Amino acid sequence: QVQLVESGGGLVQPGGSLRLSCAASISLFSIYDMGWYRQAPGKQHDLVARITSGGNIYYADSVKGRFTISRDNAKNTVYLQMNSLNPEDTAVYYCNARTTGAGFWGQGTQVTVSS
Repeated sequence: QVQLVESGGGLVQPGGSLRLSCAASISLFSIYDMGWYRQAPGKQHDLVARITSGGNIYYADSVKGRFTISRDNAKNTVYLQMNSLNPEDTAVYYCNARTTGAGFWGQGTQVTVSS
């Protein structure tokens, strides 16, 4: 069982920043890729960003130029730095990790962008 513990969500004003963290219970070298999904009420469950063990990165068009996904292998942690936040970014953000034949999810963290 791979456990993913998320942190860093909260309430911010438009234009503000947050950094989400996802700490895995195993080495990132044992994980093919990790990513962040988000879901707002009445919206689809969408992929925001992913990073592979080889360092390849994907961003959804809606967050390109504003969000940055990164990893710290020593801490078994993946981050999502979110800048220039707007109300459309309001959602529950879920960390996801994939290993061979399995996928795992964090508990979700609420991000609310409101003035």
